[in-house]
Amino acid sequence: MSKSNVQVPEPDATWAKQALRDSALRATAARVAVMKLLGAAGTPMSHAEVVEALTEFGFDQSTLFRCLNEIADAGLVSRLDLGDQARRFELRKTGGEVEFTHPHFMCVDCGELTCMKDFSVQITPSRGPRRDKLGTVTEIMIRGHCGNCDTRSSPERSSPDALPNCATWRN
Repeated sequence: MSKSNVQVPEPDATWAKQALRDSALRATAARVAVMKLLGAAGTPMSHAEVVEALTEFGFDQSTLFRCLNEIADAGLVSRLDLGDQARRFELRKTGGEVEFTHPHFMCVDCGELTCMKDFSVQITPSRGPRRDKLGTVTEIMIRGHCGNCDTRSSPERSSPDALPNCATWRN
């Protein structure tokens, strides 16, 4: 399928086109499709996941890789490095609004990644003399056992007070 015949997945793409233009990027079909996909995903996506979702619309993996990096460089998307060698991407701007950084939870057993948009994490200095300001925290990653894996792996942790199921944290 040629690029001119590529159809962008629904719904309306007006916000994505405007966000791209506001960031001095052309609103190409591939960039708009990536923005819409990441906006609808609700969780960070790897390049492979983006390719899997958008290949049917005629985009190849090289084009999607370039698009992800271009929109990340423009500040529209955050790059997440989780230590598993699969960089993930997450939409930062939707409808002209900047979404502030939020923590993420990654299950060490199944690899499930969950955005914790309804949670806040505050880091405070430990006792003793206050250390110099480190700078700006740009990413908080919490690792542990999701509710599904926690229940399967340890009967004593399967009480109602155990970690909530990852699915309950999704937006």
